[in-house]
Amino acid sequence: MVRMIKMKSCLDAFRYLSSVATLRSYEHVNTKRLYLAGLTTGVFTTWGMFYRNVSMAAAVSDIGTESRSKWMADPVTNMEELEKTPNSMRHRMETLIMRIQGEVCHALEELDGEKKFQVDKWERNEIDGGGGITCILQDGTVFEKAGVNISVVRGKLPVEAVRQMRARGKDLSDSPLPFFACGVSSVVHPVNPHVPTIHFNYRYFETVSEDGKVNWWFGGGTDLTPMYLEKKDVSHFHKTLKAACDEHSESYYPTFKKWCDNYFFLPHRGECRGVGGIFFDDLNDRSPDEIFSFVKSCAEAVVPSYEPIVKRNYKRSYSYMERQWQLLRRGRYVEFNLIYDRGTKFGLNTPNARYESILMSLPLYAKWLYCHNPEPGSKEEEITSVLKEPKNWA
Repeated sequence: MVRMIKMKSCLDAFRYLSSVATLRSYEHVNTKRLYLAGLTTGVFTTWGMFYRNVSMAAAVSDIGTESRSKWMADPVTNMEELEKTPNSMRHRMETLIMRIQGEVCHALEELDGEKKFQVDKWERNEIDGGGGITCILQDGTVFEKAGVNISVVRGKLPVEAVRQMRARGKDLSDSPLPFFACGVSSVVHPVNPHVPTIHFNYRYFETVSEDGKVNWWFGGGTDLTPMYLEKKDVSHFHKTLKAACDEHSESYYPTFKKWCDNYFFLPHRGECRGVGGIFFDDLNDRSPDEIFSFVKSCAEAVVPSYEPIVKRNYKRSYSYMERQWQLLRRGRYVEFNLIYDRGTKFGLNTPNARYESILMSLPLYAKWLYCHNPEPGSKEEEITSVLKEPKNWA
């Protein structure tokens, strides 16, 4: 729609200006030159004004009436404020995550066919500010538990959170800092052991130093955790993410794929949590607009990367032993989230944090067995060997 408006407006502008030039072509040569100079300036001025209008239209596209109708709840930030400053990166990111949350929830509800998401909108206290929208689906036909959360929070970072960021190379003072953070995060635990678990998270962060300097960065990623290896599914998942990355830089996918393999690793088990995907953090090496566009592409790739996998596998039969293996693998998932996950640690260290939302990533059921090892040559051993040695799937 924006492209059509853009083309029509440009053609109309040129046609109008050209017709004016024709009518005045009889004038004296010097006058004509002066006029044409003005005409050229007018064309570029018209184009510049139009381009700015198109850019603003693109910025507010996620808060149009049609888009808002698919949101799961009213936004955390007042709607008037969002519409007043649509080009603010804080507001652009909030409207994006509102849309992504709605799209993912509606897609999962359609796949499940029975359950609907419980929507829980919450607020932090007046001192800290902000809030979030937690959407949970439990005990469904296809999904045992699925959570899709957004949060838009502000306040002061506690010293412990600041120290964690300093350990990652952030140039921050070792004292509480004003901050803003917003993001969407999701974990989906299916019923059938042949349907993988998926996790994604995309976020934007700002801190304000004592001298007023604003530090900003983006982070996020999408990763897959199958209980049994289906190479076709894993390949589709990675190729979809790679296509989203390649739209912006061909270096992104290999870099962020390796980062994902390294991040989602359990040192005490000597294995990855799953078959990876992409992961990045502290991303601010390009303009905010460029990185926002990249994050948007990745977030929009979540449903097409996962939906076909669910449809291919959710009706497959499975045995009691396969169900027990699924519960064991979920135990490893829990171990990573509670021991190593950076987002969980940050959430738990944030004052007045909402723990129900932070811990929504945990499955309804999990299991631990003492010194369990899969049988040699089994399908369980096959996936375990892949988790110990990450592969190139795209």
